[in-house]
Amino acid sequence: MTGDAIDIFKTGVYAITPDIDDSDRLASMVEQALSGGVRLFQYRNKVSTRHKRRLVARRLNDVIESSGGSLIINDDPHLAKEVNARGVHIGREDMDLEAVRGILGSKKIIGVSCYDNLQIALEMQKRGADYVAFGAFFPSVSKTIVTPVSADILGLASANGIKIPVVAIGGITLDNAAQLLAQGSSALAVINGLFGAVDVVSRAQEWISFINLNQIHI
Repeated sequence: MTGDAIDIFKTGVYAITPDIDDSDRLASMVEQALSGGVRLFQYRNKVSTRHKRRLVARRLNDVIESSGGSLIINDDPHLAKEVNARGVHIGREDMDLEAVRGILGSKKIIGVSCYDNLQIALEMQKRGADYVAFGAFFPSVSKTIVTPVSADILGLASANGIKIPVVAIGGITLDNAAQLLAQGSSALAVINGLFGAVDVVSRAQEWISFINLNQIHI
């Protein structure tokens, strides 16, 4: 586990970018989220060409780092290395953790989707993951095919020896987030719950205020 992995999750909000091909619009949305206080982002894009993803990732990384934030790249460790992002997030269909570590080195953050499987999370922690993610906890407009997960797994993760940050993902809104924090989530991954707002700055401020009023387990 890298030394600063825990620190970057202390803000409690993990903003995942929506799948849009308009780079100017996306950059504007990220800048608004930054203005509202969000500091941890994941660049996720399934619709653009690799060339465009590289350009956008570099642009976002510069904007986010200049504001004191961190960018994680979804799925693509080579892209994370090219733009010098803080790290990468991988799922079950992506490259294995050791191969990713070989590409990025020991100082970059690697997160792993564990869906509803506590044993995978324990194994990923043992193999050097910096954080694990469980979900989806609620129906999601961003991903229609998801693994439904009970919030109980968050408490079980801590009780069974997960020491690295635990991220909750999937349909999370200000109306349903409290139960996930109460069960032990370190951070909440939000997509539409942030970027789907008409006023992203105000919604980001609401999220930061919400996190500050609720206990974060990390």
